[in-house]
Amino acid sequence: MTLFALTDQGESRMSLNPSVRDDLYLRRVREELSGHVLGSPGGYPVYLKRWTRMGQARDEHLENLLLLGEPEAVIAVSSAQGLTDELARRAWWTSQDPDNARRMLQNPQVAQGAMGSELAHFLIEYLPFETEPMLMIESLSLALQPGLISQEERAELWKRGARKPTYYLGFLASTPDDLPQQPAPGNLAPESRAGLMQLAQDGNAYAGQILRIAAPEGQGFLSTCLRVMEKPANQDVVTFLLDVIRRYFQVLRPDGDPDLTLDELQSQAQARQAPDFLACREAAPEQAERLSALYVLSGMGYGVVRPVFSKSDAMGSLMRKKLAPVFDPLKALLQCLLAWD
Repeated sequence: MTLFALTDQGESRMSLNPSVRDDLYLRRVREELSGHVLGSPGGYPVYLKRWTRMGQARDEHLENLLLLGEPEAVIAVSSAQGLTDELARRAWWTSQDPDNARRMLQNPQVAQGAMGSELAHFLIEYLPFETEPMLMIESLSLALQPGLISQEERAELWKRGARKPTYYLGFLASTPDDLPQQPAPGNLAPESRAGLMQLAQDGNAYAGQILRIAAPEGQGFLSTCLRVMEKPANQDVVTFLLDVIRRYFQVLRPDGDPDLTLDELQSQAQARQAPDFLACREAAPEQAERLSALYVLSGMGYGVVRPVFSKSDAMGSLMRKKLAPVFDPLKALLQCLLAWD
């Protein structure tokens, strides 16, 4: 029964001495705080919970919200678009919660400020206690933002991926072209490379993507995707992986997710007659199969797995067994982009 405060001189505290039931006494304390800070004796307006969690709290009220002693008020501040590095420091003192850390690291001002590194290290230390794969992925992708942790720490997290392949998705989502482990580059014939480089300089997206995946960074991205596909934890992880692959090749489909099955995507690629596609195939005819594979991969999304997931909520090994008719040809596409000899 203690009321804590953060002051310019450090942490302060006041012992509380209830004269009634504890819950009633604490409610009166909160009402007193609210009346003093907001002029609202009824306490924190909980009915605002929905929109404050969506980051729509008014910036000029953020500092006052932190004076209420209400968990929901801290959530409102950590979600706010106008959150500053200093307010993040105060909010973090108030409630060191992984959800709040993730919310605050989504804000560029906080990620690039003094609090960014502290929040990132907290999320990394908390990783062993996370049970939801998607929360692991989100924590990693936020902590891996440039400048928040050291190269040694990145390497250690990458090693953990050998035991928990879900970790790799955090890297793929955050730094797809800067993974700790990169294979040898693809073997492009000199004349093909020269033709593709000229096309890429002229703005040919297909040529740019062929050169990208032929580089060690691209080969690392593709091989890591295959490692995640060996043992995805649940359907959310599978769908997220497909979204990551689509975003990697999104320049080939500016309109976004086409929401097609794999068969439909492959038929679409076979019939592709776009000028950029044809010009690239003419400059490097031996890359025709890879060009088609790139276009298929640029259409990844839930539509690819809908025929399976719409009929089953299986997880683990059973889910992977049911996914074989989709994953086997998808793995073949990725292998096609990895095999250059």
